[in-house]
Amino acid sequence: MSIDTETAAKVAKLARIQVAEGDLPALAQEFNAILGFIEQLEEVDVDGVEPMVSVTPQRLKRREDIVTDGDQPGKVLSNAPDAREGFFSVPKVVE
Repeated sequence: MSIDTETAAKVAKLARIQVAEGDLPALAQEFNAILGFIEQLEEVDVDGVEPMVSVTPQRLKRREDIVTDGDQPGKVLSNAPDAREGFFSVPKVVE
């Protein structure tokens, strides 16, 4: 796949990037280099290779997924700028 200056201008517009008309050929060339690298990566045989989260083999710490009430409504509402009757009070935003 090849990117021309017209396509590069369209991509720049979609990305909300202002690119001068004289810089479009260089941008198109950069896009083509990126696409060439992606095509090169597609040639790599990755059968049998498990996906990695990190380059170091480590497991994340886990905790039990237990639903609790918290039993601390006073502490939770103490940081609220306006709390009424045990709930957060917010200004009305829809008329």
